[in-house]
Amino acid sequence: MRSYPRNSPQAAARIVSLAVLCDGHMSKAELDLLDRLNVHEQLGLDRSEMHRITHTFCEDLLSTAAHGGAHACEVDPYTMAELLSEVDDPALRRKVLSLCVAVVEADEHLADGESALLVAAVEYWGMQREMLEERLSEVS
Repeated sequence: MRSYPRNSPQAAARIVSLAVLCDGHMSKAELDLLDRLNVHEQLGLDRSEMHRITHTFCEDLLSTAAHGGAHACEVDPYTMAELLSEVDDPALRRKVLSLCVAVVEADEHLADGESALLVAAVEYWGMQREMLEERLSEVS
């Protein structure tokens, strides 16, 4: 698996790309959402760079996959931690997590891989309290 500089637009884009891929396919709803939200611009990339990062990440996933099919998009806990460790800026973490949530909600179905990514990000980045406080402020 390739690595990117810490807190780089590429490292952030790869995590968002994982949100697109971790259910085993790229849905039109998710891809349309990326365009609508101009995710590439939010992360400091041009559209072609975002596509290149996603394509490269697909290649990396396929080259390290032990299985075919939907299992090709599964990321083991060690690799997940490596990907998440490349983003340690709190503001960038919030942005990436928000984009990931938007992506996984785009097709109105939360797959196991998507849930695993969101839980891993919140836990690895220590954002449990922040997420709870955000939910409580929405309710009140």
